[in-house]
Amino acid sequence: MTGEQVFVSHAPGDLELVQELFSTVKNFPFGVHIALEEVESGRSRKRLEGRLANSDIVVAVLTDRASNSQWVNQETGYALAKGIPVLPLYDDEHHRGGFISDVEGVKIDRENPSVTIFNLLCRLRSELAPLGALSVPNWYIRFPCTIPNCDHPVTLAIERDQTKLWKLHRHGQLLSATCENCGSTYYFNPGTIGYVRREDSVR
Repeated sequence: MTGEQVFVSHAPGDLELVQELFSTVKNFPFGVHIALEEVESGRSRKRLEGRLANSDIVVAVLTDRASNSQWVNQETGYALAKGIPVLPLYDDEHHRGGFISDVEGVKIDRENPSVTIFNLLCRLRSELAPLGALSVPNWYIRFPCTIPNCDHPVTLAIERDQTKLWKLHRHGQLLSATCENCGSTYYFNPGTIGYVRREDSVR
């Protein structure tokens, strides 16, 4: 599960919401292209079209703002015409219409973003690395150790399925990864895969 591309179509006014919901998703080893970030970074709309065309899945963020956005409508329509799966991430059921009205999506819970992020990861995990009959896809995040003068790569392997991850989250348990070089341990929320804390090795 590396090299896949996720394109996020959204209304300009929803950028802050999108950045919050995708903050930890962007740590996984696949490309996440948030439309307005791409445009604001100086990339042209033509290049953005290339990102869209080469995506493995398009996440359409459907809100009141998005219902009036020509870009969301065009990007979603383009993806459907090209046979690219579209995952609706929606505020309300009435935002899901047309060709994606029957597509299983994720409802946005603005009061509890952790639930939304967890469900978003569930759907992406299902779409990008379908569960085999006897195995769980090995998702991971990799990052440099933040101990001064270490910088060794640390890998958090996510071998549990989503149901077990949520059970850990509900019981306040954390996932952990240890730097093989300095022994520091990093802890993550199993629901969102968000960073919680680091414990330095005592030598």
